[in-house]
Amino acid sequence: MAIGTVLGIMRTLPNKAAQTIAKVYVDFFRNVPLLVQLFFWFYVMPNLLTEGFRTFWYQSLDPTTSAAISAAIGLGLFTAARIIEQVRTGIESLPKGQANAAAALGFSTAQAYRYVILPQAFRTILPPLSSELTNCFKNASVASLVGVTELISQTKTISEYTQNSFEIYTYATIIYLIFNLTLIYGMTYLEKKLRIKGQIDGGQHA
Repeated sequence: MAIGTVLGIMRTLPNKAAQTIAKVYVDFFRNVPLLVQLFFWFYVMPNLLTEGFRTFWYQSLDPTTSAAISAAIGLGLFTAARIIEQVRTGIESLPKGQANAAAALGFSTAQAYRYVILPQAFRTILPPLSSELTNCFKNASVASLVGVTELISQTKTISEYTQNSFEIYTYATIIYLIFNLTLIYGMTYLEKKLRIKGQIDGGQHA
């Protein structure tokens, strides 16, 4: 969220350098498969750093810990690229009069974004952010391929040990449903609480 918000703002600034940096980030992380990125952070990146770090990474850290750290970095940067575009879309969807009014009141660019633009933009993009939240949880299953003992890898291990594949994978499916539905209902409640009064929202108003 932090990276996505900062670079999303940069994509809307009247500064070509800032726009270019954010665009390059989005183009790279959205067009490289997530699995490739996870392999890069786990296997490649440590070898590009100092010998001391490599020793720490491969010998001092527990393998499950290093796998979890690299997976968190990979998933975070991958998801941030998607959030950047959502933040940009939310900002650009606001009427130009909002920014003009902030300027007329003497707000600096930073103040205009903090007090006027971003509060409205985030209310607008809450639905797609809800989808990203659930997608991030589901994408975590890919992390099992770099050694993270998450839900899918544990499910596979238990299934192979007990030979009860149907029951075990049914339980895993139920866990995914419960977790994601809880996230969706929580975000839906947040959307209703933060809905902008008078905004067109399917016939309902705050």
